[in-house]
Amino acid sequence: MLNSQRSLSELPKMSAASQVERAVLEEEFNWLLREEVHAVLKQLQDVLKEASRRFSIPSPGLESQLKQENFILGSSSMDQVKGVLTLQGEALTQADINLKVAKSSQTMHFQFREDKQWKLQQIQDARNHVNQALQLLSSHDESYHFKTGTEVNKLMDAVMLQLTRARNRLTTPASLTLPELATSGLMKMFSPPMPGDVMVNFYINLSKLCLMVYQLHVLPPNTTKNFKHAGSSVLHNPGAMFELNNNRFEVSHVHKVECVVPWLNDTLVFLTISLQLCQQLKDKISVFSSFWSYRPF
Repeated sequence: MLNSQRSLSELPKMSAASQVERAVLEEEFNWLLREEVHAVLKQLQDVLKEASRRFSIPSPGLESQLKQENFILGSSSMDQVKGVLTLQGEALTQADINLKVAKSSQTMHFQFREDKQWKLQQIQDARNHVNQALQLLSSHDESYHFKTGTEVNKLMDAVMLQLTRARNRLTTPASLTLPELATSGLMKMFSPPMPGDVMVNFYINLSKLCLMVYQLHVLPPNTTKNFKHAGSSVLHNPGAMFELNNNRFEVSHVHKVECVVPWLNDTLVFLTISLQLCQQLKDKISVFSSFWSYRPF
């Protein structure tokens, strides 16, 4: 009975202490909304501006023109495919490819026609997503007053969505069917024209620029081999089959060569840092939210 009375007598003191604690936390939370959120947004903008600049590095002395970079693929003597690719921003402006034909000493040579260049959609999309994230951040300048943690979280979720999409475009190349590759506009860009038994594809995988070359052979109409259409894939293996213009083909050889593009690696690092900053701010908001939902009495 005595303990019960003591507990009741302590309630006002505990309640008063709780109110003081709540007032302190409310003051800290208001400071977070007023000051720290904007400091994080400024930091995010700085990092993402650096990421955005990586997509459009100007030529030295020619600020209006994007820098051209040459990349050598397949430098090993064992590589049957060798290439020199010229990347200018999101576009491959030149490609020079040598292919050693299997079971032959012949080397085939192809290069882009002078009037052609190939847009790497992955880089273009990633850049657009980064710029959309920057637009979201710039719409809340230092004069803007965030009223609730939910409002901050909503902005962070929208920014993180764009950053995740940007990263996914660089880390996840498009899956294509073999007929899609065969009829791609890329096949019409070369001089001399690609023969009907060779296909190529370019794509980005993380920070690497990749070149795929497929050698094909035609399956005879009366073949007894079980024919099965290959589905969509980033990489098709030898033995994959497809049909095009009433002809059936099988992939006989696959060659992949790649090289690192340093500024793509920088971009991925900036995206990771930005996503971490967003999550850290959301975590701080969450700490306060969990207190508001906790009622000791």
